[in-house]
Formats: sequence, structure tokens, C-alpha cells
Amino acid sequence: MEERVQKILAQAGYGSRRACEEFILQGRVTVNGRTAQLGQKADPREDRVAVDGNAISLPEALTYVALHKPRGVISSLAAQGNRQTVRDLVTLPGRLYPVGRLDVESEGLILLTNDGALTEYLTHPRYESEKEYRVLVRGDPDEDQLNAWRRGVLVEGKRTAPAQVRREEKAAAGLWLRVTMHEGRKHQIRDIGAALGLPVRRLIRLRMGSLMLGTLPPGAWRELRAGEIETLREGLAAVSRPGHPRPAKRPRPGRAKPSDE
Repeated sequence: MEERVQKILAQAGYGSRRACEEFILQGRVTVNGRTAQLGQKADPREDRVAVDGNAISLPEALTYVALHKPRGVISSLAAQGNRQTVRDLVTLPGRLYPVGRLDVESEGLILLTNDGALTEYLTHPRYESEKEYRVLVRGDPDEDQLNAWRRGVLVEGKRTAPAQVRREEKAAAGLWLRVTMHEGRKHQIRDIGAALGLPVRRLIRLRMGSLMLGTLPPGAWRELRAGEIETLREGLAAVSRPGHPRPAKRPRPGRAKPSDE
């Protein structure tokens, strides 16, 4: 069965469809030895589709893994020195990519999957997928500081999007906050805390969209349950209906940046 080439690449684990479109535009994709064109169709069982000269495999079975990333673990696939990566912690075979990256000092929920369409839905700003965090800040913030966070803070010349912020419990090192947001700039939560005079001491992601960290301990992982996958796909289906605007192209296709931590 013929499919658009970018969809074939996404199903084979090469990233989101938007990222795969960029591979095509860059001339990195061939079909039966000829440079592929955007919108071209192929049958992966009959045609030889290649990226950078390497033939792709037939689409893999889709896999979904929830991981509790501990501090000190890298959330990219590229090793940095002798530090572990999130992929090192998951013993399943096959190609899996981290969705919604956390910086090395942050903790909590990361999804690893080879589902490119779901990756785009959870990470692209256009879809405003919610993320929820438990954040320990130094000091005891007053309502003016918290209201500023809720409204948006000027960081590097750009105001952050509104967020939900509420107090939880006090700790010896400061105060725990619950932060819910849909924006995902690099180091956003830490930068907001610094701008408000509330340095972040710990940051734990509890939720991505409908997917919850739950009681999964640090360093542990599990495959998603059928109901969890179905709920995530329902969210994806809602934004994939005809008439829903497509997101703008990413500046660096295929290279997900660390999100808001």
C-alpha cells in the first residue's frame, strides 16, 4: 500500500512527520535511487526508501515506555562522557526516542517511543499539550511573585505564556510548588524561578498530556497500558481532524530540544 514518504519515515522511527518532511526537502531521502520529492508516495514493501543512502526498515511495531528519569541521567540519545542516557535505562530492543526532554538535574516522567506522530503532538508548541511539575524553590514566595509567574515573566526578551502555579508544602530547602504549563522553552522553569528571585532546587515532571508518572520510582520504567495509549491517541486524533491548522516547521528538524526545565 502506498503512503506519503514522510509518513513512511515517521512510521519507521525517523521522527515526526514534520521532521521527515525536512529530510526530504534537504535531499537526504531517495526512493529507488532517485531523490524523493515532498508529497511523493511509495510502498515500503515494494520500493527501496533510503535516508542518507541507508535503506529504511519496514515500519516497526509501535512501542511506548514511561520512564522516571533520575537526576544525573542524560535525556538525549547521545552520550556525554560516561553519564547514562535514558535509553541505557530501558532494556527493550529497537529504536526508541525520548519525548519531552529534561535537563540533567531534572527528574520525572519521560516517554520513549518510536511513534513520530505522537511525539509531534506532545512536543510541538502549536498543540499546547499540558505538562505538570513539582518544583522546589528556595525561599518563601509571596503572592506577587506567584502571580507574576502565573501571568508570564519576561525571559531573554520574550514573555512566557500564562501558567497555573499553586503552593504545596514547605520543606527545609524552601517551598514546593505545583506548576502546570503548555509552553516548553529550554530551561523555562529554572529561568522563571531565577528571574523572580526563586532559584529552583528540584524539578520533577509528574504529567505529560494525559500520561502520569504515578508511583514509578526513579530509574524504573514500564510499558504503557492499552488504555493510556488509547487516551493519548484520542488527543492526537482531535488535533489531526480536517481543518485543524498544521504547526509551523521546526527550525532544526529531527533534533528535539530540551523542553522547559
